[in-house]
Amino acid sequence: MSVPVDSGAPQDLRGQGVVISAAVVMLMLATADLLFACTYWYSKFGVPPARIAQNIASGLLGKHAFVGGGSTAALGVLLHYAMMAAMVGVYYVAAGRLVVLTQRPWLYGALYGALLFIVMNLIVVPLSAVPKAPVVMSWIISSIVVHVIIGLAIALSARRAL
Repeated sequence: MSVPVDSGAPQDLRGQGVVISAAVVMLMLATADLLFACTYWYSKFGVPPARIAQNIASGLLGKHAFVGGGSTAALGVLLHYAMMAAMVGVYYVAAGRLVVLTQRPWLYGALYGALLFIVMNLIVVPLSAVPKAPVVMSWIISSIVVHVIIGLAIALSARRAL
């Protein structure tokens, strides 16, 4: 859902609409992405959703996240939403400055999603305290597809909001 804002409206009102749009998109995408991860790992390997959230928290806490119960699962969910907020926020800010990002959202959204996958998996995760895990090729392929979809959703929503 986006909030229609007249482009002739006062700047602060228009800015509020953009922030609301970004927040709604972040909430929707973070929830969908978390549901995707939980569904994938539960259906393939029987991993419970709380364990997925704890795995996210392990980026900060390492292996201790897996013995923290509900509190570390909650931390993982909070971190997941914070990361999605950063992903959405970066694109919205960039799109506000580079008009081409809103003129060609299909191209730049897909590229942004691919970039998000690369940054998360080749920079963020390796630099975090997440315990090393075996490579699951179906997860990697699915994750690339989901990240591209996330990038497209962000770009299309930024186009609409801006």
